[in-house]
Amino acid sequence: MAEFNQDRFQVRSGAQGAVAVDQGLRSYMLSVYNYMAVGLGLTGLVAWATFQAAVVATPEGLALTGFGNAIYASPLKWVVMLAPLAMVFFLSFRVSKMSLSAAQISFWAFAGLMGLSLSSIFLVYTGVSITRVFFITAASFGALSLYGYTTKRDLSGFGSFLMMGLFGIIIASLVNLFLQSTMMQFVISIIGVLVFAGLTAYDTQRIKEMYWVGDAAAAAGKKAIMGALSLYLNFINMFLMLLQLFGNQRN
Repeated sequence: MAEFNQDRFQVRSGAQGAVAVDQGLRSYMLSVYNYMAVGLGLTGLVAWATFQAAVVATPEGLALTGFGNAIYASPLKWVVMLAPLAMVFFLSFRVSKMSLSAAQISFWAFAGLMGLSLSSIFLVYTGVSITRVFFITAASFGALSLYGYTTKRDLSGFGSFLMMGLFGIIIASLVNLFLQSTMMQFVISIIGVLVFAGLTAYDTQRIKEMYWVGDAAAAAGKKAIMGALSLYLNFINMFLMLLQLFGNQRN
């Protein structure tokens, strides 16, 4: 009887431990998605506010204000374009040495800088098409991330292939800055959508596997921030690639 009770206690303890892990994992992933969602919201808000401050409507069309000329038509535009990239590298290399609050502030600063950089899309594409492509991206991202979270298939084997595709896109995009080939940009956009779709599922599974029940609150929080950063970048890049494919440009 004593042995039976001991076995039953061990089974119950194991079940309770599994429940605790599941609850912790759900809380961790919810934190990842919350950081990402708020980051996207902040980016969108800053992008729209920047566009409103940078542009005025005239009978001939849109015209740049002094602020708009500074961030879109002066050498300062390169700072605006490259600042988010600098923040990504800063977070990637320094997050382990930061406090949780400093990592959070850095993530919000990155999201704001990204909004400043992305505000120029409102000069190129109509607001209706930007909204439409955003919801297409959100639906696609949600389905892909759900697959990455729930699938039993190990996606780690796709990691190196997807990273090769990512570097290929970067190199091709840099080359096309000089060639200005419409066809090449079309091909880059199609491949880019496929690569970032794959990265969304792959990164979701990787972020899920980063969870460890023994993490301290600060360590878990910083893992959630870096996970959110990865998914955020996948979302933004997929959105931009789809916008190039399906966005309606202003006259």
